[in-house]
Amino acid sequence: MIRSPEEIEKMRRAGRVVAEILERTRAAVRPGVTTREVDAVAREVLERRGARSNFLNYHGFPAVICTSPNDMIVHGIPGEYVVKDGDILSVDCGAIVEGYHGDAAYTVAVGEVSDVARRLVEATERSLWAGIDVMHAGNRLHDIGREVQRVAEAAGFSVVRKYVGHAIGTEMHEEPQVPNYWPGTPGPRLKVGNVYAVEPMVNAGSYDTVELDDGWSVVTEDGQLSAHFEHTIAVTEDGPEVLTAP
Repeated sequence: MIRSPEEIEKMRRAGRVVAEILERTRAAVRPGVTTREVDAVAREVLERRGARSNFLNYHGFPAVICTSPNDMIVHGIPGEYVVKDGDILSVDCGAIVEGYHGDAAYTVAVGEVSDVARRLVEATERSLWAGIDVMHAGNRLHDIGREVQRVAEAAGFSVVRKYVGHAIGTEMHEEPQVPNYWPGTPGPRLKVGNVYAVEPMVNAGSYDTVELDDGWSVVTEDGQLSAHFEHTIAVTEDGPEVLTAP
């Protein structure tokens, strides 16, 4: 899908709302806060900015953000979980403005965390930016995942295979998918006007995953830590433009 300049401007507006959610929720994450309270912060931003949530009621999801602590990879439901010192917490959020979507995520280290946790969070964020750096027109879609995988594995970690990034626009999840690893084929060429959500999920141990009984929360099979970073990026004539950057 090639988005027009007018469409990308609408996605910039959605991205600015998402960027504020990123900043406000990150500031709210501290020992003693519940993940439901972090969700409330995101709801306030959406309401004040006149945006809609693309998470709430998506296939029945009951919140406007996903909150995934420690060994939870993605899709954690905000609730009564109390954040504690030493946790890492992944927060995934989105917004819709004038029918166009933004989507982004981060993982934050809470207080004093283990050396493994710190290195995992840092490596996952680096892997995202390595993927973004190759998003120039003419490069291949799967160059993104190759760079993500290179950075993550060089740090001694593994990249989740089952859950991937995606094109984004008038729907949150559009085709094609964006693997966070090299799938063995180069994929289509990137073109000016493409917009993708790139979202590496990186595990301290195995990349195998388990879905919990709530039908949403996904954890690492071996119980080791996981981190998640994401941005929505447009391919422009001047290179990649991160639409959700704070």
